[in-house]
Amino acid sequence: MEQAVTDAAPSRGGSADAPSPATAIRRRERGRTAEVAGFVVVGLLLVAAIAAGFAALYRVFWGPEAFVERYVGMLADGRAADALTIPGVAVDSADLEAAGIPTTVSDALLRGSALSDDLGDVKVIASRMSEGVVEVTLSFSAAGQEGRSTFRVEQDGWSGLVPAWRFETTPLAVLDVTVRGSMRFTVNGFELDKRQVSPDGADAAPLDPVSMLVFAPGAYAVSVDTSAAQAAPVRALAQQSLAAVPVDVQARPTDEFNDIITGQVHDFLEQCTTQRVLQPTGCPFGYETYERVITPPTWSIAAQPNVAVVPDGAYWAIAPAGAIAHIEMDVQSIYDGSIFHVSQDVTFTIDGAIDILPDGSAAISIGSPDV
Repeated sequence: MEQAVTDAAPSRGGSADAPSPATAIRRRERGRTAEVAGFVVVGLLLVAAIAAGFAALYRVFWGPEAFVERYVGMLADGRAADALTIPGVAVDSADLEAAGIPTTVSDALLRGSALSDDLGDVKVIASRMSEGVVEVTLSFSAAGQEGRSTFRVEQDGWSGLVPAWRFETTPLAVLDVTVRGSMRFTVNGFELDKRQVSPDGADAAPLDPVSMLVFAPGAYAVSVDTSAAQAAPVRALAQQSLAAVPVDVQARPTDEFNDIITGQVHDFLEQCTTQRVLQPTGCPFGYETYERVITPPTWSIAAQPNVAVVPDGAYWAIAPAGAIAHIEMDVQSIYDGSIFHVSQDVTFTIDGAIDILPDGSAAISIGSPDV
């Protein structure tokens, strides 16, 4: 007897739930497409991240803004010598002439000891390209003042895969200093003598300004502190390339110097009293009489002047001050021949000029007699 067949024979195409070969192929293709799309998206994101990172690195390390910030950072750190080596900082006579600056300008202040020590808060606030030159504008603070500087930077070839830069216009500025009352002064504590930085040397006129190159940006305090003269700091802010920054300082005599001049004036008047004549030569006092002088006059100073030294042009003057001389002598009347004694105070006013000699000493010149 034949065995009954109870199981259905499998179909040629496999299980009824299995996809057809064409469907499976389409699914695999869609999967590969999605996978490729994912790789593309990841790749694009990676490229974007790399580009953003490069842009950030370019801005921080390789761009013109970073170039300017490195220069200012050197100034803030007092590294003047390093700042001078940055391409485009140093100037030659052609640059100076083109900017209308005398080629005799001094470079005495291009040193670390003349830099302000409080340059900070440096921020790049603008950057724009114009005809191949990048203008970088930054803000800063120095000596309690807020400033803003714009520097012109141009590409200077390549440094490996990144561009190199240089200042198209030097960032140096010019300090024009006029000091009245002293040939010596200080800039940010660095001591100078006009005769050292003036193109005229020892023949420098006391009132002629002296021009000196300085780093910009930077704050510069000009003051006087000598035994003869003092002046509180006059502050100036150097902000722009090759811009002239005028500084005018009026020094005042020190108490010590006033005492020295007072002593010289008093000695001068005492010397005048040694002349036993009615009109001592070159002296600010005298006496007139129509009587016949019997005994030579004897002079003394009854009240010395209260001497005050005041600014006057390049140096100083003695302000007009009252004083009293006293004369003693015997005279004979031209009317009746009688002889009588004269004892009289003579008031007078003294003033004069003060010259500072090359060795630093002072010489006084007393004004005309007022009799």
